[in-house]
Amino acid sequence: MPKVKTNRGAAKRFKRTKSGEFKRTKAFNRHLKTAKNAKRKRNYRKSAMLDQSEKKRIRRLLPYSA
Repeated sequence: MPKVKTNRGAAKRFKRTKSGEFKRTKAFNRHLKTAKNAKRKRNYRKSAMLDQSEKKRIRRLLPYSA
């Protein structure tokens, strides 16, 4: 079997945790921040876990993530 290529875009966006879940960064934190309150902007800085419905798709894109 040939080696499977890792999707580089997905590799930059998702990191696998030790328990096998995927961490991701939150969206909506690039611009138009003046309209958002401080609490909302602060919560964007925290990482989030990937939803279980997306897990199979991302695992296929990252075949060698430990």
